[in-house]
Amino acid sequence: MTYSTHEQLEQSLLTCAACPLRQSAIGPTSYNGSPLSPLAIVGEGPGGVEDEYGVPLVGPSGQLLDKALASVAITRDRIYTTNVIKCRPKNNRTPTIEEGEFCATAWLDQELTFVQPKVIIALGSVALKYLLSPTARITKDRGQWFTTKYGIPAIATYHPAYLLRLVGKDLVKAKWEVYYDLKAAVEKCQELAPEYIFKSAEPPDLLVLYSQRREQRQAAKR
Repeated sequence: MTYSTHEQLEQSLLTCAACPLRQSAIGPTSYNGSPLSPLAIVGEGPGGVEDEYGVPLVGPSGQLLDKALASVAITRDRIYTTNVIKCRPKNNRTPTIEEGEFCATAWLDQELTFVQPKVIIALGSVALKYLLSPTARITKDRGQWFTTKYGIPAIATYHPAYLLRLVGKDLVKAKWEVYYDLKAAVEKCQELAPEYIFKSAEPPDLLVLYSQRREQRQAAKR
């Protein structure tokens, strides 16, 4: 189906039950942030906290992402954050390439057509494989610019969930790599949209912001 507005697309997305992933999730998750932003982050799929709140990257991984973005003067309300996969896979497993293709073809492609970001950050392996190639590898291709099928430049970096599993020197190295990837994305955005402000004076508390949606989803679950 095609939709006239981003809002119409989102309302339809939140009722989607087109694949088996919906069976183990409270419901599909949408986006957070501003659809007017020149910068879009495309993550992998929702975890448990995201499934509760109905929006991407608000749990432990999202909180680490917020810290990383703060290091390059970005707050989440000033950018657009979404996922390739809209429903949480059972047991929080990594989505397959086929699941990513099915879901993103149905929703992400139209989503990004409405948003029209100037730059995309592919966050993690699932996003990279969909936006670049099924054979792409995050360890090899992160930090390198590529052009998506939308004609939008993109750069990949590690998903914060990966950073949460690291310790010691590996963690320090990966954090610096993420910092430089995010910095490169911001610099390109600033070239393409020099007037845009990427940081709010008061960073939003996303868990508070979407608490009502969480309550609605919990009520519907019962």
